[in-house]
Amino acid sequence: MEPTTPSLPDDDVAAIDRLGAIYKELSAELSKIIIGQQRVVELLSIALFSRGHALLMGVPGLAKTLLISSVAKTLDLSFNRIQFTPDLMPADITGTDIIQDDSAGGKRQFEFIKGPVFANIVLADEINRAPAKTQSALLEAMQERRVPVKGRTFPLLPPCFVLATQTPLAQAGTYPLPGATLAR
Repeated sequence: MEPTTPSLPDDDVAAIDRLGAIYKELSAELSKIIIGQQRVVELLSIALFSRGHALLMGVPGLAKTLLISSVAKTLDLSFNRIQFTPDLMPADITGTDIIQDDSAGGKRQFEFIKGPVFANIVLADEINRAPAKTQSALLEAMQERRVPVKGRTFPLLPPCFVLATQTPLAQAGTYPLPGATLAR
């Protein structure tokens, strides 16, 4: 008996062809801005298209922020950059409730103000400079694709893509990332 070759349905083949075309367009646009980083663009595209997240490790000055903001602009997606620092709190990333006066009734009520994680593409810059509690808030949002706040849940905008950069551990004020962070 002759072995059979598995085949994909026509709509899957069309989707793969469309994804390839989008990658070529994205790569061509980014090559106008980012020079000599084709492998990084390729790996970043794989992470984005597979609905994953990515961690870039490298010294400052390699155009990581420019690359990510250019991806967002090219794909017409919202973009936010979070600079991680030792004093950054979880609510600085996810958002927080603030008290607002109701102009009609004169009563006060809580209103949720969304944090920078509520963007399609989020650059978590120098993630290993932040305390574990703050990293944990970002990791929860990345995994669950939503943000829980005081019994309420706020969904993140799809596509939800977080790119984190890690500063080399030899630099002052950095901490090794936990295994759970690296796994995501």
